[in-house]
Amino acid sequence: MSDRQDSTLETSRWTVQPWDWRLLGLLVGLKLLLHLLSSNAYGFFRDELYFLDCARHMGWGYVDDAPLIAGYAKVASWLGGSLPVVRLLPALAGAGTVALSMVLARQLGGGRFAQLLTGLCILGVPVFLGMDSILCVGAFEPLFWMGCVAVVIEIVRTGNSRLWLWFGVLAGLGLENKYAMLVFGLAALVAILLTPLRRELRRPWFWAAGFLAMLIFLPTLLWQIRHGYPLLEDMANIRRLGKNVVLGPWAFIRQQIQILHPLLFPIWFAGLCSLLFGRQSRLRVLGLLYLGMLALMMGLHAKDYYLAAIYPMLFAAGAVAVEDWLARQAWSRGRLWPKATLLTAVVAVTAVLIPALLPLLSPGQLLAYQQAIGLKADKLEVHHEGPLDQRLSDQFGWPELADEVAQIYHSLTPEERANTAIYAANYGEAGAINHLGPVRGLPRAICAHQAHSLWAPPERDYSTYICLGCDEGLSRVFESVQVAAVHHHPWGMEEENRPIYLCRKPKVSIRGLWPTLKHWN
Repeated sequence: MSDRQDSTLETSRWTVQPWDWRLLGLLVGLKLLLHLLSSNAYGFFRDELYFLDCARHMGWGYVDDAPLIAGYAKVASWLGGSLPVVRLLPALAGAGTVALSMVLARQLGGGRFAQLLTGLCILGVPVFLGMDSILCVGAFEPLFWMGCVAVVIEIVRTGNSRLWLWFGVLAGLGLENKYAMLVFGLAALVAILLTPLRRELRRPWFWAAGFLAMLIFLPTLLWQIRHGYPLLEDMANIRRLGKNVVLGPWAFIRQQIQILHPLLFPIWFAGLCSLLFGRQSRLRVLGLLYLGMLALMMGLHAKDYYLAAIYPMLFAAGAVAVEDWLARQAWSRGRLWPKATLLTAVVAVTAVLIPALLPLLSPGQLLAYQQAIGLKADKLEVHHEGPLDQRLSDQFGWPELADEVAQIYHSLTPEERANTAIYAANYGEAGAINHLGPVRGLPRAICAHQAHSLWAPPERDYSTYICLGCDEGLSRVFESVQVAAVHHHPWGMEEENRPIYLCRKPKVSIRGLWPTLKHWN
């Protein structure tokens, strides 16, 4: 079949069902409510403290992150920087993902049932419940990926090539959110080349979209070049040190099923099959996009949740496929119970998961509940140990750490305090001191971890240092090293449960050592 014939088939319009604004408002409101109720239960997540530090040093790039995450944190800082305010932003993004997923179901021809089923699935997916509960780029990523998917659907449905410009804008902003947008773009290009949509390569709007995306991304690309590609160095160090748990292909696929919940697997898998071989195969480009993303993420040994942002389109396609299949079955046509049964099952799955994933219970109760339902989060990083999964355990101990440092700092004489610095080996410790320390009368921490290493060396050398996250090797640098306190929190990460050292009389200039202290990992 020629491209021209394919084009006729691909751009034929299909019926788009009307909105049910009440359903949309209900699910978006429920998503927001869930996260707002749990936003202030535990404490700041380690990375949230780092992002707030990034917001104090706004720029076009960071060692390990694209610049938009600092922008989100800056907005939170303008609004006061409290924990509920910081958590409001990912909650809003998660609510947007629910809404956008329902938009996709409608674009694909889904009616009220398909839109409702899609929204409920996204509401109950474990990985989204977790990511949307903390400030992280993963909470915002589905908005950019699925925004691009919505544009592709409209181009196929209407044949309006000018819509590629919106794809370019969303892709460019997605790159400024997380560099994984490059993987999305590569998979999308391959999928386009393998389908009749390749006709768009002959049209200027497609190339204009690419130009727009690169124009938006250009300042960050120039930042990476000017700083010697810190992202590449950081990724190389992670591989060399074996920081992340590396999954084989089948283990990676099993984890996809797990993080999306096994009981919801039939819905999104039905969506994939429908896009590739079924009644929605006019949008085969989306099915191939998913397969390309899956292959690339496995090849890059990505963490299992790095692919999460692609699944809303599969849930939407699956919900439409289920609605269409039920409409064609004699036993279910005109009857309410088949749809009600499926919706009830999804609601039940969500209701069981929510107390296990959101900090609505005390830590002890949450752990007991997880054990009761057989839920145990798999490790993402080799050396991270804690009683809860890392996302939760990393929310404990920061105020206590700041209190302990403040007690040590204020126990010094005024003369010695004036010549004392706080050195943090990890960006979490530095962020805790920088965000929680000022009200405790503490100076800013100095740190050489990740982006901290680029901001500035210490203004001068000091005679006394309070050292966090360090080991006994400090005796090689200081004449006097004493354990001033031992930080321990029963629910915190084990790596933070260690001594706090009070070090005096440096043998060498710490400022002079600064280039060797840098660690990107």
